[in-house]
Amino acid sequence: MNTNAVIYARFSSDRQREESIEGQIRECREYADKNGIRILDSYIDRALSASKDTDKRLDFQRMIRDSGKHLFDTVLVWKLDRFARNRYDSAHYKNILKKNGVRVVSATEHITEGPEGIILESMLEGMAEYYSAELAEKIRRGQKDNALKCHNNGGPPPFGYFLVDHHLQIDPATAPVVLEIFKRYAEGETLGEIIEDLNGRGIKTRKGKEFKYSSFNKLLQNRAYIGEFHYSDTVIPDGVPAIVPQELFDRVQMRREKNKRAPAAAKADDKFLLTTKLFCGKCGQMMVGDSGTSHTGKAHYYYKCGHAKRKKGCDKKAVKKEWIENLVVEQTMGVVMNGPLMERITDTLLKMQGQESFDLRLLRKQLGEAEKGIENMLNAIQMGIITPSTKQRLAELEEQKNQLEQHILMEQIKNPVLSREQIAFFIEQYRKTDISDETQRQRLIDCFVNAVFVYDDKIVLTFNYKDGAKTIALDDVNGSDLVDSGPPNKPQSQGFVV
Repeated sequence: MNTNAVIYARFSSDRQREESIEGQIRECREYADKNGIRILDSYIDRALSASKDTDKRLDFQRMIRDSGKHLFDTVLVWKLDRFARNRYDSAHYKNILKKNGVRVVSATEHITEGPEGIILESMLEGMAEYYSAELAEKIRRGQKDNALKCHNNGGPPPFGYFLVDHHLQIDPATAPVVLEIFKRYAEGETLGEIIEDLNGRGIKTRKGKEFKYSSFNKLLQNRAYIGEFHYSDTVIPDGVPAIVPQELFDRVQMRREKNKRAPAAAKADDKFLLTTKLFCGKCGQMMVGDSGTSHTGKAHYYYKCGHAKRKKGCDKKAVKKEWIENLVVEQTMGVVMNGPLMERITDTLLKMQGQESFDLRLLRKQLGEAEKGIENMLNAIQMGIITPSTKQRLAELEEQKNQLEQHILMEQIKNPVLSREQIAFFIEQYRKTDISDETQRQRLIDCFVNAVFVYDDKIVLTFNYKDGAKTIALDDVNGSDLVDSGPPNKPQSQGFVV
């Protein structure tokens, strides 16, 4: 059967050039030609980072919708981080594609076929973060030096400012609007009234759009407006030209504090580890996190079938959050302790090392050109050719070199080349997982658990390795202290039944 595929490509304006798109598509097509894959179409998002809201990537969303037409069975990406860097989004959208019979394939990260490839993919996603401390420290050091000079370290300037030589300067066109907003809010006007007036006058946000409530989330608490420069833990008073007087800013903060809504339900703060992993055994729908409050006021957390929650014909009862998560974590730890499996994964990861990305090759080429230019300028100076333009060009090349070196370090963070010892050490950390630590539990589940199906009499766990399925009869666990009553304030769910 022929494989029909589409290509998804993306580049970020702050990190890459337009050539990056061409390089991604070229390598995807080369991979397709070698593997007998027919390319039907390409979906491209330009100047959008994967860390941005995924719903703002228009062509990505179009691709997800088109997958429901069943015209293609593969999404080909140059590298997995082109698809998503956020693990929740990655799991969510891959699950949608999977239901439509579509898989995601990397053209340059040759992950093995079959379920074990998912473990390798998960490890690759986390590996850069785990082993990037030294490289990241170099970047932070450079950004710290910039911050001490009150230089902008990237990102657009706040509304009311523009950038001049990396410094924030007051924009005479929009700064008065900032001051007006602060004054009107401090004097008692509602955000709705302010928004209606600003939009009615045709005033636009920094992005050229109409004002919304979300436009004021950062604006009204941005301390740059009182002259403070902030970057990470670096704070420099009077590092930015002030727009708003301190007294006015303080009055606005007092009003904002008074207007804060009551804390949201506790469920908003609780993390559900099995999101995108837990499914109803009766109807196959994903089970979602929810909560209820008992007559004593205590919050209780559980997972509920999406169809049952929306009353769409499924009567599956809720599953207590703590019980099911503990069960899955304990079973997964049993997988992690499987020494031969971990050895196989180590061997496979080692074979995948050493493939330099297109972005990195391009950056190294540009760095070489900048260094050659600097060398030529220095030779000219030694020959006595010294003009104002020579000095200016040398300074520009030095700045370009510094920027390229920083971008290369950032690219290396995404694509570390590791030794066998480093890979083995990374894998060993899973065996040392502190199952009482929420972050470590999440990392364990993300990497090894494919799906968990909850039936009335059993639970089926599928892990990300060959033949990695395990069925647990509820009779085997019902006597443990993991079982508790069903969610409170839900009469139809009383009595913990799964």
